[in-house]
Amino acid sequence: MKALDELTFDNRFARLGDAFSTHVLPEPLDAPRLVVASEAAMALLDLDPAVAETPVFAELFGGHKLWAEAEPRAMVYSGHQFGGYTPQLGDGRGLLLGEVYNEAGEHWDLHLKGAGMTPYSRMGDGRAVLRSSIREFLASEALHALGIPSSRALCVIGSDTPVWREKQERGAMVLRMAPSHIRFGHFEYFYYTKKPEQQAELAEHVLNLHYPECREQPEPYLAMFREIVERNAELIAKWQAYGFCHGVMNTDNMSILGITFDFGPFAFLDDFDAHFICNHSDHEGRYSFSNQVPIGQWNLSALAQALTPFISVDALKEALGLYLPLYQANYLDLMRRRLGLTTAEDDDQALVERLLKLMQNSGVDYTLFFRRLGDEPAALAVTRLRDDFVDLAGFDAWAEQYKARVERDGDCSEEQRRVHMHAVNPLYILRNYLAQNAITAAESGDYSEVRRLHEVLSKPFEEQAGMEQYAQRPPDWGKHLEISCSS
Repeated sequence: MKALDELTFDNRFARLGDAFSTHVLPEPLDAPRLVVASEAAMALLDLDPAVAETPVFAELFGGHKLWAEAEPRAMVYSGHQFGGYTPQLGDGRGLLLGEVYNEAGEHWDLHLKGAGMTPYSRMGDGRAVLRSSIREFLASEALHALGIPSSRALCVIGSDTPVWREKQERGAMVLRMAPSHIRFGHFEYFYYTKKPEQQAELAEHVLNLHYPECREQPEPYLAMFREIVERNAELIAKWQAYGFCHGVMNTDNMSILGITFDFGPFAFLDDFDAHFICNHSDHEGRYSFSNQVPIGQWNLSALAQALTPFISVDALKEALGLYLPLYQANYLDLMRRRLGLTTAEDDDQALVERLLKLMQNSGVDYTLFFRRLGDEPAALAVTRLRDDFVDLAGFDAWAEQYKARVERDGDCSEEQRRVHMHAVNPLYILRNYLAQNAITAAESGDYSEVRRLHEVLSKPFEEQAGMEQYAQRPPDWGKHLEISCSS
């Protein structure tokens, strides 16, 4: 394991030069202190977890110190925000400190959010507040534990720095990690500003570093775009299967690697609601839960437009045509597994859709239903779950179809079925009210709840002794929390 001063930097994006990013130093926080750190994320950098408790750790990730080899840069990009194009965005409160590679040869961007003003801050102060930093940390690590591709979070550093949002809050920084923080909006920026040389340089950078296998194809750029389409189809299938709402699917928040990042007003579904809107600023419901699938395709189309200098329009359209079938195949596979099914039948899609309609009309807890469905043999489980539904006749009809489907599925024992279902149906998810409880305590200087919740969510499929309170339906107040983009 390494100490902090033993990290090895290789700042590949910084070497692209000033057309792609601007050199900016972090603005230090007052009295920086560790709120929470992820040992799993630290392991990706081969870091000894004990270093998180040292003063230099908070100083480095609170903006007071910097590695000599780091080259902090604010990246420039643009993007479509709520459907409208914004010509220039960029890292308004974040900095790419540098790229570190570990003993396995993997490269990780170290991206510090809340690091102060940059040339791209526009009207903002460049800061992040404690509540949003905690939410991003918890979400990044929770999604990863669920098997959903995501950026990672190393730590949250709190402070005494005052920051004004709707009220005065305390500033914080969260250290985010990903193999790359390049977005769809990077390609849009160079396309719409008509900078073909830089756009070609960016495309080569992404192709060489992140999609090298596509070099072997007759049309490498087309192969890369197909891979991006496939990754996003799989990603959004996992969002939908696990009830995750991103909230701000602007093209500047879409990763070129097909991972979840830029967490703002996200939420996991409590009661199943296909029309759920987690961002109270999204008045039209553009980024509602059910709209995530078509918006994913819309965003890929925006990226395709930016790639027309390299790929023919017909080829791009053909690649985009893969998105919905791939999404549907990935989603149905996940939902079959969540229902404990190991084989495929033609009517499985209808079986899933009928269940979700019944859940929608009855306000059934999405996560706990699937977990409890696997607790017992199918006949017993549906009998116990029946009281959660308003349309009893409708549920009874579905239950009979489901029991017959399970009977036809295969020869695995009830215990094997339970193990298989519990391996894909989490007991613990990051519910908004749990995050709010941890934030409220942290804002009073008590970080124990943030750390405990992070620990619980790192093993979402395993029943953990003494943690029953994290596997309950939310109280009424917890279902109606309004989350905005403000951080």
